[in-house]
Amino acid sequence: MKTRVPLLLSLVFAVGCSDSSVTGPASLGRVVAASTAAPATAAPRITVMTQNMYIGADVDAVIRALVAGDPDAAQAALFAAVATVQETDFPARAQALAAEIARARPHVVGLQEVEELHIDLTALGFPVHIEQDFLALLQAALAARGLTYGVAEVMNLRAAPFPAIDVSVTDHDAILFDADRVLNPRVTTHTYDAEIPPTAGIVFKRSFVAIDATIDGIPVKIANTHLESGVGTGFGPLRAAQASELLAGVGTASPAILLGDFNDPPGTQMYSLVTGPGDFTDVWAALRPGAPGLTCCEPADLSNRVALLSGRIDYVFVRGISGPQGKLLGQITIVGDHPGDRVPGPSHPVWPSDHAGVVASLLLPPAPGLALQ
Repeated sequence: MKTRVPLLLSLVFAVGCSDSSVTGPASLGRVVAASTAAPATAAPRITVMTQNMYIGADVDAVIRALVAGDPDAAQAALFAAVATVQETDFPARAQALAAEIARARPHVVGLQEVEELHIDLTALGFPVHIEQDFLALLQAALAARGLTYGVAEVMNLRAAPFPAIDVSVTDHDAILFDADRVLNPRVTTHTYDAEIPPTAGIVFKRSFVAIDATIDGIPVKIANTHLESGVGTGFGPLRAAQASELLAGVGTASPAILLGDFNDPPGTQMYSLVTGPGDFTDVWAALRPGAPGLTCCEPADLSNRVALLSGRIDYVFVRGISGPQGKLLGQITIVGDHPGDRVPGPSHPVWPSDHAGVVASLLLPPAPGLALQ
């Protein structure tokens, strides 16, 4: 499932972050090697995308008040977060996210913070009743563009932390796959043993979802996850422990692709574990060396006019994917980080998410017995 902030997301929303691209979205209509055109070849290709969808509010203040045991402060923080959710307008953002997917036409999309959100404050005298199924809204926006994607998902969190207030959230991670091009998908899920304990009545269940499928005649394993968020002692090792379970779940499968919001930048314990010798390659670092590739995070209300992203925590990691010379060939770009990507909201234009998305289009190794043309 998809929750981004440790306690933060657990409550009513899952948070994400956006990022800005250094050179802007590149055309994915053809494959290019790092900085040079790829040689003419009939090699199969795969396009993947990862996107944290973002609930639409920062709920740290709500969690802190809940943990502190101050019901009045918790209720006030909740109402402030609900107002921000209204302001950031997920139904409008779903259209922006669908437009990103339609432009890239990925075989597979890894989604984090895929929420089922229920907020009903009418009994308290407030005219607020929100029923939002993020996945259904996104699929409807894709269908309006003539696109149909199958779904594999896993639940990360279910919370209703206010007994006297009708508010609940169910958080998921999901994989969307183009059923016309991704054949015979077999779904597996795993809930991490490494997890933070229940807090303020909220149970965290970070997980990963994976599919084994055939793309352009090549069997590929693709996993999507959202590792625990948070700063301070213990969170880095926790993310590394969860990443270790992810790697164990993927096993020796090759080719294999990991997508997700890993909540740690390059150079951390988690990153070193995933990209250790003989394991996965960070596609951004391989194809765009020196470029920041920022993906996180925009302000909670998404009202900024230019991207304010400052970190890279959303990744495409690959193993067993290379071109004719054994070198990773393709291109990768950041999406959803340009002012023109914003859509009208109730109060101001809003970004598609507080995270930018990452799209990679890569050459796959040919199937056994097939030679490159």
